[in-house]
Amino acid sequence: MARQSGKQLYDGLSLRSFRRAGHILTGQPPRMNAADTTGRTVGRTTLKLPKFGLGAAHFGGQRHHVDGDIARATMQAAWDGGVRYFDAAPWYGRGLSEHRVGDFLIDKPRDDFVLTTKVGRVFRRPADPAKVDMSKWLGGLRFDFDFDYTYDGVMRSYEQSLMRMGIDTVDALLIHDPDRFAHEPHWQSRMTDMSTSGIKALEELKRSGEIKAIGMGLNRVESLDDIPDMVDLDFLIVAMAYTLLDQTGLAALDRFAARGVSVVIATPFASGILVTGPGPEARYMYQPADAEIQEKTRRIKEICDDHAVPLPSAAMRFPLGHPAVVSVIYGSAHPDEMRSNLASGAKPVPPALWADLKSAGLLSKNVPAPD
Repeated sequence: MARQSGKQLYDGLSLRSFRRAGHILTGQPPRMNAADTTGRTVGRTTLKLPKFGLGAAHFGGQRHHVDGDIARATMQAAWDGGVRYFDAAPWYGRGLSEHRVGDFLIDKPRDDFVLTTKVGRVFRRPADPAKVDMSKWLGGLRFDFDFDYTYDGVMRSYEQSLMRMGIDTVDALLIHDPDRFAHEPHWQSRMTDMSTSGIKALEELKRSGEIKAIGMGLNRVESLDDIPDMVDLDFLIVAMAYTLLDQTGLAALDRFAARGVSVVIATPFASGILVTGPGPEARYMYQPADAEIQEKTRRIKEICDDHAVPLPSAAMRFPLGHPAVVSVIYGSAHPDEMRSNLASGAKPVPPALWADLKSAGLLSKNVPAPD
């Protein structure tokens, strides 16, 4: 398959379409507002996360190849714009993303950034690297893996991540992908490993000061009902469960806030449509957006336009209104995309916008809105 050098954005949106939508910026690079770089405290820990961070999945080749120079330029654009929170994972590109994140951060002062990564998979050389299925990670590394949520598995995953990144500390570790769909028919046994063995490794690392917080990364709203309750957590990274388009995860976030568990929102753009708006290339939940979602997005965009607020700006700001949410992380596969995201995040959103969305029935009345 031909390499695409970062010219596909937001899970299939082309760079040409991104430009056509008016998202390519020129002139002085945008920077986050000073208030957005101030850390919010995670749970009852000493870890503080800025309001916005960069998720590194694209640098592993998530659905399209991203050349190394494009990945580095994207991270440099983020750094120049004030981003100091980077979230990685061994699974992203089967190790490639961690390599690239570490290569960029290794020369930065360690106290100047927050770095999180994940555990739950241990990597190994396959018998035949040429036969590894790389359809998920185009251009990723040809290593195979085993799910392992035991004490030894967590420790091996942690050490492998440090060596891949070339960085000797991370600020937090997250239990990655314990959703049922990722493990059937082995889900129950792996969750037993996690809750009786693997969590002890994370608690040991936290007690020793090697990490500041224990987290969990989840992909489905139904996973929020019971999986986080299996272990004692400081925070979660949640994808797709709480966006400007869908607040199905609201009850779970309310519960986490009451327990002092913080939440980081991933995929604030709902995998693309909250950047592009409705149209033939719009994507939602990593698939072409259906007519109902297209229409709801159109109505939201109309109200945003009435307030002179770009749709992506509203999408980035909205989750921060919930008291459980400490940060929003977004993926970027190209420096132009990164600069556009920075500009979106810096745009103020008037409270009247949220009020109008509620009056139109596009947000529930009980959804907390940002100040």
